[in-house]
Amino acid sequence: MVEVKICGITNLRDARMAFEYGADAVGFIFYPGSLRYIEPDRAREIIKSLPSQMARVGVFVNQEIEEVKEIASFCNLDLIQLHGDEDPEYYSKFQNFSLIKAVSLCREEELKGLKEYPVRAILVDSKRPGCYGGTGVVSNWNLAIKVKEIRPLILSGGLNPKNIRSAIETVGPQAVDINSGVELSPGEKDPEKMRKIISIIRGISETDNRKAERRIFTPLGD
Repeated sequence: MVEVKICGITNLRDARMAFEYGADAVGFIFYPGSLRYIEPDRAREIIKSLPSQMARVGVFVNQEIEEVKEIASFCNLDLIQLHGDEDPEYYSKFQNFSLIKAVSLCREEELKGLKEYPVRAILVDSKRPGCYGGTGVVSNWNLAIKVKEIRPLILSGGLNPKNIRSAIETVGPQAVDINSGVELSPGEKDPEKMRKIISIIRGISETDNRKAERRIFTPLGD
């Protein structure tokens, strides 16, 4: 089954809809430079209202280690997604946390060294100067395929109801991360687009005969 994360959550309505429509995880962006930034206090209140089986992911970009740990504990996050330029030594400071590394790939040489990162999965996204994700730009699917030889793959970058089927059938990711492709505006989700894209993904999963893999988006305690 292809797992689904709806990222850029800023309000309880969207978080609840994501769960009702069948998403496995929601993502909260704690990077102040993002248009979808959410205060930890607000994220914590939303998380308290979510069912326990919904995984909660915090997204951080080049932030101080202690700040990341503090927010992760305060909000009771299940996973930490590092979306910046953090090096392997930085990752080694989070031994008691489950991590996701986000990368934007342009050349095959950039795959080298990914094994050094102690992460549960690698997320392939696209970015523009000054923007770490959420750009609506499709990522490099050809290089994303090669990531699966290194770590479980989360595919992101410009995914929407029109291209999601092609993305999954072409790349075969274990999970997908969806953000701008189901929005009315940054941080406000479109209920119909969210319902439609998750329905398409679930339809593909029903015909997927691949061997079951360890889940990426596992809530704490599972």
